[in-house]
Amino acid sequence: MAASSERPLSGDSVALTRRYLDHLLVEGRIVGAAHPTAQTVLFGHSFETPITTGALSHLKPGMTAFAEGARLAGAACCIGMGDCDELAGALRTGAKVIKIIKPYADPEEIFRRLDCARENGAIAVGMDVEHSVNVRDDADSVVVGQAMKLPTLKELKGYIRAAGLPFIVKGALSVRDAVTCADIGCAGVILSHHNGLMRWAVPPMMLLPEIRKAVGGSLTLIADGGIQDGFDAFKCLALGADAVSVGRPLMQPLEQGGPEGMAQVIRQMTGELKAMMVRTGISDVQHMDPSVLHPIAW
Repeated sequence: MAASSERPLSGDSVALTRRYLDHLLVEGRIVGAAHPTAQTVLFGHSFETPITTGALSHLKPGMTAFAEGARLAGAACCIGMGDCDELAGALRTGAKVIKIIKPYADPEEIFRRLDCARENGAIAVGMDVEHSVNVRDDADSVVVGQAMKLPTLKELKGYIRAAGLPFIVKGALSVRDAVTCADIGCAGVILSHHNGLMRWAVPPMMLLPEIRKAVGGSLTLIADGGIQDGFDAFKCLALGADAVSVGRPLMQPLEQGGPEGMAQVIRQMTGELKAMMVRTGISDVQHMDPSVLHPIAW
């Protein structure tokens, strides 16, 4: 439907994503429904929920506590920046970790981090390619004092071969990118505009049906960006995501309540997701039904 005349603020992609999620209404199909399960399989591993952590870093009280919170909730744990010792500590909790690596200008830095993830037991690795360039020009970015570089397809293929683990591209935001990722050997993509790095970015979940149709089951699709609760998660899953990534809603609970505080938020979101599933007659996350969603003008 056509967008309303209300203009989003200065191309704020975070605000656009919120408006898109809020324009989707849900019909009820509770007659004859049964209690659902949220159990999910990602990259060959089972989880109690399709809600994964965002690829965060530099958190209080630390990434080991972050990983423990994910483990307690039965969720996949995505971890961003940080050294090998920090990653190893997170993995020692028993959490199932997906390590997201920056597109460093020095390829040896990338290979070292791939080796660390594989040798310490990560279940998958990835690269947030969208963080390789600046917001307001096309120059390669500097992140926490470290130079980045926009990777070529040839370089990405080399990283995929070297990983020895399922490889994910974070920052895909089109059918073209998703199909390209499938073609070069990726196992999945995280649909993301990295909290608004790209101005006027299409909401990731808006693209999910088209991308799912294009790639079928060849890629794991994880929706990222502005997901606040299990109700948002339900909409993303119904649109075609295999999982959703949640970041900011976990940060304060982790800082104030430790791993259990963070785990409780994920459990609450999973409960909200299951509440929507039972009310729409959906028994499990492998059989989500987009026909329960009804868009209104946004």
